[in-house]
Amino acid sequence: MTETAEGDPRLVGADRVLAVLAELARHSNGIGLEDMARAMASPKPTVHRALAALRRAGFAAQDGHGRYLLGDEFLRLAFAHHEARPDHVRILPVLTALCDRYGETCHYAVLDGRSVVYRSKLDPPAGAVRLSSVVGGRNPAHCTAVGKVLLAQRLKTEQDVRDWVGDEPLAAPTERSLCTPEQLHAELTRVRERGYGVDDQETDPGVNCLAVPAYLTSPSMPSGAISISCVAYRTPLSRLVDDLPAIRAIVTGFSEL
Repeated sequence: MTETAEGDPRLVGADRVLAVLAELARHSNGIGLEDMARAMASPKPTVHRALAALRRAGFAAQDGHGRYLLGDEFLRLAFAHHEARPDHVRILPVLTALCDRYGETCHYAVLDGRSVVYRSKLDPPAGAVRLSSVVGGRNPAHCTAVGKVLLAQRLKTEQDVRDWVGDEPLAAPTERSLCTPEQLHAELTRVRERGYGVDDQETDPGVNCLAVPAYLTSPSMPSGAISISCVAYRTPLSRLVDDLPAIRAIVTGFSEL
């Protein structure tokens, strides 16, 4: 886009500022104007104007070396919003109890299209493995335990799965990832039968995961799913499966509060 239908460039300007803000968020150590202009494929004066608008709002700042970073006001708003989200507040005791019991990273995630979005994440005080998940981040739904739990409620037949997959190939983060509609349909059938989903090193090598549904807004349709992500050599998937009654008791107990 260069202009709106009426020749009004303001929407383009707003889009440009938001694109600069999104790019800025990818550089936790800051980024210089020249590198930012290169990343945006835009002239430096154009990018500089967008950065200036963000700085006036407190959404961007400059360090002592002239690099641009996310501003404190943006971070304050983001964290305040996250901390106040009802699902985050309600789910934190569940994640804390599971994290304390297993000493592993726990998540709460929701389904968004072909991805899961992590709404909350809690790492143990020590021994946590570095995972690809971050709060607000995404992973392919079909190869995550949380995604399988949520997809199983929506894709009941093989044709449902085929329609959901469409013409876009399923991503394969690891060699264990499910890559065909037939494989995914069979897996979702197992999830419905068992009442839980697993990720057997399908998203991150060396990391197992077990997930169960969370009913925060409805007694019949999950609002999201809660998972325990474990280092495979330290906490085998079989241990989580064997301990499933305790996991369900923790999740159900807090969900009913």
